[in-house]
Amino acid sequence: MYVGALELDVLLGDVHSLKEKRSLVRPVLAELRRKFEVSVAEAGHLDLRRRALVGVAVVAADAAHVTEVLDRCERLVAARPELELLSARHRMLGPED
Repeated sequence: MYVGALELDVLLGDVHSLKEKRSLVRPVLAELRRKFEVSVAEAGHLDLRRRALVGVAVVAADAAHVTEVLDRCERLVAARPELELLSARHRMLGPED
């Protein structure tokens, strides 16, 4: 069993309130869940209105599948015009860990 985690640091565009931030972030989280069947949450920068830290996790039988899913999740977020992906950090746990 392999567990992969992806941490995406995102800068939001012209956002003036936390409510407006949530209205931009929630659809992205929902799309990631729906398209890739991953666990996803806004996991940081909760009090900042123009930043979001998105955490994505996936479990699979082989490491290649975990890597592929996390890469696709990263590309989806990077392609969103209303977001700027500042950084992406991948982590993997396998049977030897």
